[in-house]
Amino acid sequence: MAKKLTGMDIFKLLPKTNCGECGVPTCMAFAMKLAQKSAELSACPYAGEEAKNAIGAASEPPIRLVKFGSQKRTVEMGNELVMFRHEKTFVHQTALAVQLNTDLAHESIIKIAEFVDRHAIERAGEKLFIESILINDRGNSPAEFKASTIKAAEHFSGAIILKSDSAENLIAAADALLDRVPLLHALTRANADVLGEYVRARKLPVVIAGKGLDETFRLSEALSSGGHRDIVLDLTVTGGAAMLQNNTIARKAALAASVKPMGYPIMNFVTGRTNPADMIADASTCMCKYASLLVIDRYEPEALLPLLMLRQSIYMDPQKPIQVEPKIYPVGEPSPASPLLVTTNFSLTYFIVSGEIEGSGVPAHLAVVDAEGLSVLTAWAAGKFSAEKISSFIKSQEPATKMTNRKLVIPGYVACLSGELEEKLQDWEILVGPQEASDIGPFMKRLVNQ
Repeated sequence: MAKKLTGMDIFKLLPKTNCGECGVPTCMAFAMKLAQKSAELSACPYAGEEAKNAIGAASEPPIRLVKFGSQKRTVEMGNELVMFRHEKTFVHQTALAVQLNTDLAHESIIKIAEFVDRHAIERAGEKLFIESILINDRGNSPAEFKASTIKAAEHFSGAIILKSDSAENLIAAADALLDRVPLLHALTRANADVLGEYVRARKLPVVIAGKGLDETFRLSEALSSGGHRDIVLDLTVTGGAAMLQNNTIARKAALAASVKPMGYPIMNFVTGRTNPADMIADASTCMCKYASLLVIDRYEPEALLPLLMLRQSIYMDPQKPIQVEPKIYPVGEPSPASPLLVTTNFSLTYFIVSGEIEGSGVPAHLAVVDAEGLSVLTAWAAGKFSAEKISSFIKSQEPATKMTNRKLVIPGYVACLSGELEEKLQDWEILVGPQEASDIGPFMKRLVNQ
């Protein structure tokens, strides 16, 4: 177990030149950043060998960054620093992979690969998609597994995972896709020598799949001590609850106890569920805690949608809310006589509200006020969505000056602002809209019929 160094421990090993070449004014400040694992020792040009040996490993993120895939579409996993998002943030979202079995006909493999490659949804201004496919060897010869792999890769532009019980099959398929940097599954006690030597030589990432946490620990320790650290840990067991337990043990060991052999991204398989709801439930559990790579064997849009939406919600950085540009947006084809609604510039709020307005069939203008990316209630509580800000924004927008309909609709949750807004915007009629976005449609229809 690595010793956890304090900022003062690290400072004693630094050159103490206060040169600032690391981007930090003093060596003490740089030492504190190293202790927080928010800087790398390589940024110091004058660090000696003693410092590199003592600080290097101790200042690394407790969960190693591992990449696979081509330069065009790379999957990054790891680099995580905390157990819970509110402590700081999660860094890399869970990568999703769809499993393709090689006992399918090539036409079916192509069909699924093409579907997964092009499947994407737009939500809150982001494009959500599947990052990877996993080619699962079902007892093929090396040549057959290689052929299936090539066929799938030709029709999928994302990252490739190769899974086989045969090291010979893995090597044959991987050699055909070296430019795509595939992830190999899996190194086990039976093939550790052969596959370990291969991934070290080719510098390819590999999944370790031991029989239980203890064996996974020993295999990880042996491979990393041999100089290869592009490792992913397969902690799959039967049932979502058991995987949650394994994932949590490994994450806590890496973060709280600095157990290096556990300090790698976690992979879970949620496959073989006959009921899509069971798959979604177990996959959601693993995604929440703490799968870096999640393999599923269903690709129906209704199965993918809840996972993509959940992932976006979990890995949205709470310190950097997704924002849209503050301005007045037309929804539908509004005229100067169309009503004006107001909301904040939190991206999710904007897309939900504009979608409900559009769905109502009533063209309108939507004023999006700069609230630093906060939702309506949060922004109001923080004083960032006040009558002063709303009125100043409306007065500053040229489209508002040309509107003949002087009805301004504010969110129902901030109805308390209506009186003050009436004083500040005396030529506007202030209306209180619904609290929930789902009620906007009926509200808009009533509004135009008044």
